Amino acid sequence: MQYLIGVDLGTTATKAVLFEKDGKIIASSSQAYPLHRNASGMAEESLEEIFEAVLVTIREVSINLEDEDELLAVSFSTQMHSLIAFDENWQPLTRLITWADTRAVKYTEQIKASKKGFDIYRRTGTPLHPMAPLSKFMWLQAEYPSIYQKAAHYLELKGYIFQRLFGTNKIDLSTATGTGVFNIFELQWDKEALEMTGIKESQLPNVVEPYEIEENLPHEYAKKMGIQSSTKFIWGAADGPLSNLGVNAIKPGVAAITIGTSGAIRVVTDRPKTDEKGRTFTYALDREHWVVGGPVNSGGDVFRWARDQIFDGKITFDEVTELAANISPGADGLLFHPYLGGERAPIWDANARGSFFGLNYGHNRSHMAHSVLEGVIFNIYMVALSLVEVVGDLNMIQATGGFTSSGLWTQILADIFEQPINVPESREAGCLAAVIMAEKALGLIDDISEIEKMVGTNQTYQPNPENFSIYREISPIFIRLSRSFLAEYENIANFQRKFEKD
Repeated sequence: MQYLIGVDLGTTATKAVLFEKDGKIIASSSQAYPLHRNASGMAEESLEEIFEAVLVTIREVSINLEDEDELLAVSFSTQMHSLIAFDENWQPLTRLITWADTRAVKYTEQIKASKKGFDIYRRTGTPLHPMAPLSKFMWLQAEYPSIYQKAAHYLELKGYIFQRLFGTNKIDLSTATGTGVFNIFELQWDKEALEMTGIKESQLPNVVEPYEIEENLPHEYAKKMGIQSSTKFIWGAADGPLSNLGVNAIKPGVAAITIGTSGAIRVVTDRPKTDEKGRTFTYALDREHWVVGGPVNSGGDVFRWARDQIFDGKITFDEVTELAANISPGADGLLFHPYLGGERAPIWDANARGSFFGLNYGHNRSHMAHSVLEGVIFNIYMVALSLVEVVGDLNMIQATGGFTSSGLWTQILADIFEQPINVPESREAGCLAAVIMAEKALGLIDDISEIEKMVGTNQTYQPNPENFSIYREISPIFIRLSRSFLAEYENIANFQRKFEKD
């Protein structure tokens, strides 16, 4: 038998999944690691912990291989927007600075205020936000000059893993398009963006196709992974674009909605498209497939906050959902804006803060729980409205992520969008998509659209017309409030920072 392994380098864990060539899952392994945060907006991770997680998870799935079996390749999906600085000897000068790190917010505002800022977005497709390395470079230059001056190389997470394994200095096209310093139309590092940051092109990795193959894995790592040194490693792509591929949302008008810790909605086009209002991103899956969409910070982490803080963590997530199910759509006029940790799309404001609006004596904790679930979906709906302006109508929605385990939450999505919601069978969309890219890289398939044969539909949620009038009335209120609050987010965030402790 012939097998492939897909590896997903996530924000809170690395996962490896062993597949047969037809996409059947044989085994999976996940290794968690902490995201180190503090009140300054820091969100970093240990490089050693993630590297060890890669070795462990691959080993734990490879033990299912028999001596006569062949492991064709290991292929990767990775979190986006990360940054690591290295000295000239490839010794790291920083931990992994993740997409969730907001310490560069001040420099993002400077970019937005400059005449060049919006033009940089239009050429790079990455919205102006502290998540992007564009802002992080300027933050390092201003606040950590010793690191900035010593840095001879910069990589992101997957580039680091491959550098450790193979000694490479590369970044795949997909991940490069999320840096904010890569021109998506000329397919090269953007000179004006680099000038703004003071970074030289020689400090950045070489951009390669997602189908790039690395060979000759050093024996010491092959042994730790339990695989052959001859096993091919495929670069793969970034997790956002791969999520669309993994749920078979690569045709025009087919949207993928993912809600895990955070969330996103994305549509694939055949060429890069940017938004006149700067609300959506444009990232490559490969040269022929471009993913347009918007990410949100507010997903399952907000639901966890509600369980832990509103219900004191004394009941399970399922029990919280059961209480929320007793409340009517619209939560009797209680709205929740889920911006507990700032927000990316659609408002792109790291200072944004959450709020309940409309509280009265008739509301209780069950109303609040229902409102939290609706608030996350209303926010995704706002992004969808922006997306439609850029790419046209959404004809089909494929949903994936932890939220689909809640029938209520998925039904709320169907009712607010007034569209059927398809939940694919595969729960390992990112790893499956990475494997599909490996199969194309190896010449086993001609086109990545072959994934259609591997992704079925587990369940379809039909929208309930009885709820349409309620959501049509209350969703515009949610949207107008989001806009009206923008003027005060920075003020309340600055006030809160006076009382925060590291």
